[in-house]
Amino acid sequence: MTVLIIGGSGFLGTELVRRAASAGCRPVATFHSRPGGHDGAAWHHLDLRDPFRLEEVLDTVTPTAVINATSGGADWAVTAEGGIRLARAAAERGIRLVHVSSDAIFSGTGRERYDESCLPDPLTPYGAAKAAAETAVRLLCSGAVVARTSLIIGHGRSEHEQLVHALAAGTRQGALFSDDIRCPVHVEDLAAALWEITRSDAAGVFHLAGPDALSRHELGELIARRDGLDPARLPSARRSASGLPGGLDVRLDSCATRRKLRTRLRGAREFLSGGDRS
Repeated sequence: MTVLIIGGSGFLGTELVRRAASAGCRPVATFHSRPGGHDGAAWHHLDLRDPFRLEEVLDTVTPTAVINATSGGADWAVTAEGGIRLARAAAERGIRLVHVSSDAIFSGTGRERYDESCLPDPLTPYGAAKAAAETAVRLLCSGAVVARTSLIIGHGRSEHEQLVHALAAGTRQGALFSDDIRCPVHVEDLAAALWEITRSDAAGVFHLAGPDALSRHELGELIARRDGLDPARLPSARRSASGLPGGLDVRLDSCATRRKLRTRLRGAREFLSGGDRS
């Protein structure tokens, strides 16, 4: 089974590549700016905005499955159109597709939790782009998987962990919102779950998030304590008063997904209690 990891040089992609190598497989992955740091991987340059290059990469690799872990942010041409282009190519070639989506597709209003049956109602350009891509995947690829996740944390290398250190050191201005609720997941757990799903014949929507619902400020305090920083140095604010768009309380309900997986998705209180960072 040849699995192509789209976005293999990113935070999640790096862990997917590492896990493939540790399982004795030669990882095959794409990059946009520069290859990832894993010397044993086969790297292919790819810009999802370029349909001809996408065809070239698929022709060269001839993958059995593709994990789309790319992060194009709010760039519509990458996140939405690129995801749609990949879904169409996978459907035409009979390639199994596992598409990583985000809790940003939800507004955080009108319901306590979002389970796998909930439809997108995004408030931000990033959420709208992710929603467009996952809708195309679900409609074009009957055997595909859409894997929605939340804040990805792990070993001090995530954006949120780096932000906590910068705020605690006073090298960056800003604050952590006390009313912005998410269900963080460890990057190792997320990658393990994605590999388990990819190697199965599962299809449909999966929610790969941790069981702990935390505000960004609460999460920051846990990170600070793990890393020996003073949580009192972390400024807090309310997103609802900031004027910034986006959902406030977005809790992914992963109960149905957890019943299908062997991989255990730990809560942030557990994986940040000590021994996580390496």
